[in-house]
This record gives sequence, C-alpha cells and structure tokens, in this order.
Amino acid sequence: MAGCGAVLVLAGGRRGGSAPEVTVTMKALYGQQNSPGEEITFVFQERENLPPTRDNDVKVQVRACALSWIDTKLLSEIKLEKELLPVGREISGVVLEGILPLDSEESGLCEVILVHEHYLVRKPEKVCWVEAAGTVRDGVRAYTALHYLSQVSPGKTVLVMDGASPFGTIAIQLAQHRGAKVISTAYSLEDKQHLERLRPPVEGVRQPLVARVIDVSNGKIDVAESCLEETGGLGVDIVLDAGVKLYCAEDESTSKSQLLPHKHDIITLLGVGGHWITTEKNLQLDPPDSHSLFLKGATVSFLNDEIWNLSNVQQGKYLSILEDIMEKLSSSIFRPQLDEPIPLYEAKVSMEIVQKNQARKRQVIQF
Repeated sequence: MAGCGAVLVLAGGRRGGSAPEVTVTMKALYGQQNSPGEEITFVFQERENLPPTRDNDVKVQVRACALSWIDTKLLSEIKLEKELLPVGREISGVVLEGILPLDSEESGLCEVILVHEHYLVRKPEKVCWVEAAGTVRDGVRAYTALHYLSQVSPGKTVLVMDGASPFGTIAIQLAQHRGAKVISTAYSLEDKQHLERLRPPVEGVRQPLVARVIDVSNGKIDVAESCLEETGGLGVDIVLDAGVKLYCAEDESTSKSQLLPHKHDIITLLGVGGHWITTEKNLQLDPPDSHSLFLKGATVSFLNDEIWNLSNVQQGKYLSILEDIMEKLSSSIFRPQLDEPIPLYEAKVSMEIVQKNQARKRQVIQF
C-alpha cells in the first residue's frame, strides 16, 4: 500500500530482518461448531509466536477489536469452513487499522497478529482505538448501501429501519452528511429518544439528523402510511431495511419479527425510481411484487458487505472507503453507537451475546 513504509515498524520489533525470535505465548479467541446448525461455542486457544511472515505481511499489535456475528452459512457456501473459526476481524492497533479478510486464519482477539498490508489504512491520531475498531464494519456497510448499491445525494429521502442500531446510526449520519432527508424507525422508547437526540457535529446547529422518527414498538403505526405522509405521497428514494416479514403476521414466531415491516409495505412506500437495499438474504418476491417494482422503475439490491473481501478487483475502492471512514470519525461526522470497552477476559461471554444477536450496541474488546 503506497505511503505506508514509514509506519510498518512496531515498538520493540521490526518487519522482516533476521533478529532472533523470542517465544511468546498469547491467547486468541475462536469459535467452534461441531456440526451444521449447532450453536457455536467460543474458546480461548494459546499460541506461541506467529506464523512465518510472508511478503507484504504487517505485524500489528492489537489495541482494540470489535465483535461481529459470524455467518457460518456464508462461510460454508464459499468453502471457508474451519475447525476453529477466528473471532474478531475489525481491529485497530499499532501500526494500522482495518478489517481482516474473510479467509483469514488469524483471530483479531489476540495481542499480535499478521495482516496483509492491503487490508489496512492509517488511523488519525485524534481517533481512539476503540472507536476505530468499533466503527469500521458499520461504516463499510453504510458506504456499500448508500454509495455503491444506491446513490445518496442532496434532496433524496432515505428510510433507515432500526436507526438506533450501531449500523443504523452510522447509516443515518452518512446519509444526512450527504444532504439527504432521513426517516427512521424505532423499536423502543429508548431507541426513539436516541434518534431524536442525534445532531450534526456543527456547533449551534440544533436541527436533528432524523426528520421523522416512526415508533413501531406498539405495532399500531403503519410505516408505509407515515413515510408517504412525510414525503407528500411521493414515497422515499432509498430504503435500507433491517429485515422484513416474508409471510403473514400469524406465521412470524419471534417478537422482533413482529416489529419488522412486510415486504409489501416497503414496496408501497418506495418512490418512482427508488432503491430498496435489503439485508434479508432469503427475500422472495411474488409476481405482483415484481410488477409493482417494475411500474415504479424501482430496484432491489442485497446488502452483503463481505463482497469487498471476496474479490481483489475492487481493492482500491475498498481502501478508499476505509480511509474515508477514519476521516469522518476524526471530524466527528461519524459518532458510533458503542458499548463500554470490554476487557479481554470477558470476550468469550460478550461474543456469545453478539452471536445470539442480543447486543444493541457495538461490543469492542480493549487490550
């Protein structure tokens, strides 16, 4: 990576060379799944030293590592199953910051790791380690959705479902920064209050980031009707969902799924030429749904932020996204939704919570 030569040296060590190695025992966190469909268990593994350094590898002393849900089905489908699944891919540390590639065998939850330099960017001095690690994944997802799957721009109206989530918060901040009008849904009173408190990072500006917060916690508010009312009947230009109901209400089992909009509602609230960015990997559209989208000239795109790690073709764009995320953190445009930093010895319990999708704030381990 151009311009990184001066920062590829760690305190107390160096890249390459023939200095004698000292045996160091470190702990790293991994996930285990004995058979498909089984719940993942998390274990600490002791390791001595690092694997041999390859060309362009960088030794990184990890200072913070964010925890994210492990998609075992995706790993199986792209033939990246392992006996031990590395935990924690969003890292910040000396010397650099980035996301470990999907096929990495390194656990980010380890004191020192090896990373190819093409997956790392500089961290501005004023950005702390925890914020850098805790923002990078949600930032990549937001950029993928709002810049590459749709084209957010001034004057557009964006609906961010579950805007109080870590990802939703960053998506709102990015959309508003690009000049879009933002509408968001809230799943609880606490979420509603969080969204109403969001303000631009400009002194003296009191206008909220979210033009309208739709509280769906009681199940009585019609999201489509509220969005059409807010847009004067024109509909929204970009919808970023957090899951959708695929079937009738009586077929939905969990309480969380009851709060999700039906796919018909999203199609209804879409404006002409609108973009629906979905996180629902099993989305199925019936012929009437497709016909409605056709009449509006609307599009449906699937948000899979791992695409950047599945091919090297877009490597330049990927690094540009990482650099822009750090710049927006430095200028307080991005203010992530983070929990209190977690010590390493609590990482196993925290990762179990993350894997069960029970964490409402981004969990970050601090070394």
